[in-house]
Amino acid sequence: MESEKLINDLIQQTQSNLHKVEGFKQLNETILNHKTSPTSWSVLECVEHLNRYGDFYLPEIQRRINASTHPNTETFKSSWLGNYFAKSMLPKEKLNKMKTFKSMDPAGSDLNKNVLNRFIAQQNTLLDLLEAARKVSLTKTKTGISITPWLKLRLGDTFRVVIYHNLRHVLQAEKAKENAIEPAQT
Repeated sequence: MESEKLINDLIQQTQSNLHKVEGFKQLNETILNHKTSPTSWSVLECVEHLNRYGDFYLPEIQRRINASTHPNTETFKSSWLGNYFAKSMLPKEKLNKMKTFKSMDPAGSDLNKNVLNRFIAQQNTLLDLLEAARKVSLTKTKTGISITPWLKLRLGDTFRVVIYHNLRHVLQAEKAKENAIEPAQT
């Protein structure tokens, strides 16, 4: 796939995620913290989950871009593992549940609107990193991943995993918002 097209598509998706979360700032904290069941996540829990992953991936991506000696190339070639991880993050019609690591599970945390501000700041950083990535090879530049220090993914795959994961949970947050608003309207 064309490196330029991939970056542009990922920028567009990041801007969309950013815009949706900015919209959550208009909601009160009762709605933002509403859970439809004890095991479901609220809007703020969905976004906090993303912040925790951002805390790992954004500095990792920055370090790898800064250290890369591989100039950009016209094409990006996904690895089979990176492509698998990225596609598994994409939301499905019926959201497929995935188990999250305890350190990344925000359930039961005391959360407020600062969670949204943190996500917005992280997404602006992510947009800057996508621009910086235009100068390096998305295929040859590798990043670590949060689940194990022994695996590395291609930078293009890492961006796809992070941004598709963001999309997945922003959609989950939108559903949580709708579920919180509906009971309030009856």
